[in-house]
Amino acid sequence: MSEFDIMNISATGMSAQRLRVEIVSTNIANAETTRTEMGEPYRRKVPVFAEYLRRAKDGRIESAGVKVVKIVEDPSPFRLVYDPTHPDADENGYVRMPNVNIVREMVDLINAQRAYDANVAAFNVTKNMVNSALQIGRG
Repeated sequence: MSEFDIMNISATGMSAQRLRVEIVSTNIANAETTRTEMGEPYRRKVPVFAEYLRRAKDGRIESAGVKVVKIVEDPSPFRLVYDPTHPDADENGYVRMPNVNIVREMVDLINAQRAYDANVAAFNVTKNMVNSALQIGRG
């Protein structure tokens, strides 16, 4: 595996984590959305990642990073909140709220940021190694 392959793998990781941050942001922004265009509360979204594989020149299968396979909706039940004054309250005064837990989203956000930072660090270490090798050739 070449240095450029390593940098490409880190880049795919950064892209995946950036998408994860965007999805977490959307979840947080819709944590109080009780009615979407489908008439139901917002459902939490979750990205599904998979290893991206490719065939090397010698025929071996090798990792080429990570890819987003799909974005799925969290099937967990909606929260029920008692608020008889809310326009979406049922006959008993309960409102179905999104299945978004802000604490869980913040933990996911921190995890995504740390994974992004780790990929940046790996990318920079590889870039510095390449630059050092080029400097040796100049000396």
